[in-house]
Amino acid sequence: MKFIENTKIKFMSFKKVGFALSATLAAGSLFLLMLGLNLGIDFKGGTAIGLSFDEEVSIQEIRSVMESISVGDQEFNLSTEEIKYFGSNKEIMIKIKSQDNTPENFGQGIVNHIYKSMPTKVPEDKNMFILSLGAVSPKVGSELSGKAFWSILSSLALILLYISIRFEFKFAVGAILALVHDIIITLGIFSLTYKYMPFNMEIDQAFIAAILTVIGYSLNDTVVVFDRIREFIDEHSTWEFNKIVNTALNSTLSRTLNTSFTTLVVLMSMFFLGAESLRGLLFALIVGVLVGTYSSVFIATPIMRDTIGKSKK
Repeated sequence: MKFIENTKIKFMSFKKVGFALSATLAAGSLFLLMLGLNLGIDFKGGTAIGLSFDEEVSIQEIRSVMESISVGDQEFNLSTEEIKYFGSNKEIMIKIKSQDNTPENFGQGIVNHIYKSMPTKVPEDKNMFILSLGAVSPKVGSELSGKAFWSILSSLALILLYISIRFEFKFAVGAILALVHDIIITLGIFSLTYKYMPFNMEIDQAFIAAILTVIGYSLNDTVVVFDRIREFIDEHSTWEFNKIVNTALNSTLSRTLNTSFTTLVVLMSMFFLGAESLRGLLFALIVGVLVGTYSSVFIATPIMRDTIGKSKK
């Protein structure tokens, strides 16, 4: 089913506007990134504890209980650590940044303390109380950060090779710059939620999976447009190159918008109705799909047009 047919939009006439908008968003994103990202425990190390209570509890109540926790022979004040609801007001997620010289079973000691301190609100079966319990050392977190960076970089390098072989290197320049644009803006929006909004999204391993997925999604849109452009170059050798590019974009516009719309419907439904633990992943995918759809039309294709356009006029 096509919602938009027979459009005759002159996309290349909006090229400068698109470049200006993207440059502004990218510059703003880079500025936000310099202010910092909300790195999850996966990358900075720490302990994550998910707890389920029998009745609703307040965040302040948990903070009071965590003001003085004895684990082994050491005393800890963890009342200022990150504590938030995890689904309902009966489920709590506690994230504790790496502590120096923590004893063995640090996370379990915290769980035991909270369980004993709130006997009227915890389930009788202790196994039902613990939803999750995990810890990552700073060294492992640093290693994961490096691997995440290289996974994204290697994917871009392989895409550069793929586009160069399937089309030509001049096509690949636009595709890669559009993907870099998508990553920077997605990261910038995550940083914005961390600094200036009442909710924040963590950068964790799920986020890296989302970024790699967005790279594939955005590239797919771009390849479809490039295929149509190459087809029109062969079929209409007398056409001006701007006409070829505009016609190719118009002929694929319905497919691009339909795909993006149906994908966003699913992602939005899962974001608002799904599990809290998936929010970061889904938010990254939503932002990535929106930015990726835009960049395939207004970044990748115009850059490709400027790169090879002079020889195709």
